Amino acid sequence: MVAASAAAPAPAAAPATHEGGTRHEVARLLLEEGPITAAAVADRLGISPTAVRRHLDALLADGEAETREAPARLRRGRGRPARLFLLTDAGRARFGHAYDDLAVSAIRFLAEHGGQEAVRSFAEHRVTKLVGPYRETVTRQPDVASRAEALATALSREGYAASTAAAGSGEQLCQHHCPVAHVAAEFPQLCEAETEAFARLLGTHVQRLATIARGDAACTTHVPVGTTEGSRGKHTGAWAGYSRGGGEGDPNTAREAADSPVDGPEPDRA
Repeated sequence: MVAASAAAPAPAAAPATHEGGTRHEVARLLLEEGPITAAAVADRLGISPTAVRRHLDALLADGEAETREAPARLRRGRGRPARLFLLTDAGRARFGHAYDDLAVSAIRFLAEHGGQEAVRSFAEHRVTKLVGPYRETVTRQPDVASRAEALATALSREGYAASTAAAGSGEQLCQHHCPVAHVAAEFPQLCEAETEAFARLLGTHVQRLATIARGDAACTTHVPVGTTEGSRGKHTGAWAGYSRGGGEGDPNTAREAADSPVDGPEPDRA
């Protein structure tokens, strides 16, 4: 009887595992679609608002998530402004980074012994390896908007949690996760080479509006497409134009840039 009583509590471990799994899914949604409201998280995952609040509060307490008020254009009614939730750098770390301090040290060594041109060549080689396998899939699409969507799908397969959304006169390509953000913060050549590769694949000038490496919530790239039938109002990710704070990552700034004519064949560098 004593042995049976002692063994009885063992099954209690299962809910803890489930709890951790649900929290990971909440964090993943913040990664892929944040900034996002608690109500939207509950709707996407099909769980109760109370459960979502518990997980969000835990992520906030652990420093893995942060909040901000929804911009005026997204508010409904006269009540208290809805809070938007997004991951912090610590929160993104739960999904891993492909490069660490060793990668930074290696590129520093390359810069010291080969110069900035060597770093630039490495960045171009890396992005070619990244998007090269998807070149045919992207370029065979009939228009720029479709190519942008195909590129987002390809980037998601490589761990970038990418999406597209209509914005002004074009599309916004958003990467909600960057496996090399810590390296790119010191070596922006990685972002520059990536932007140029996107322009070549999409066949149009593109403009980088924000990057995770600079502290924004997502890497956001404006892709001008003109008035493409079927592209207006199409979203493959929520809040795609909203980024950290103001400046280049601010949604109003992003939309102003999206509405502005963009000339020239060369992409803007990050």
